[in-house]
Amino acid sequence: MFGLGWLEVGLIALAAVLVFGPKKIPELGSALGKTLRGFKDELQKPDEEEPQDLE
Repeated sequence: MFGLGWLEVGLIALAAVLVFGPKKIPELGSALGKTLRGFKDELQKPDEEEPQDLE
C-alpha cells in the first residue's frame, strides 16, 4: 500500500485522530468517498460535449 507498513499507517491514523478528533473522522471519510466517486463517474462518463462533424 504505497510502500507503507502497518506501523506507518497506524501512526498516520493516530495523528489524524489527534488533529481532527474522533467525531470528525467518519465525516471526513464520507466526504473523501463521495469526492472519489464523483471523479470516477466523471472519468467513466462518455464525452457528450465533443463537437460532431456536420458533413
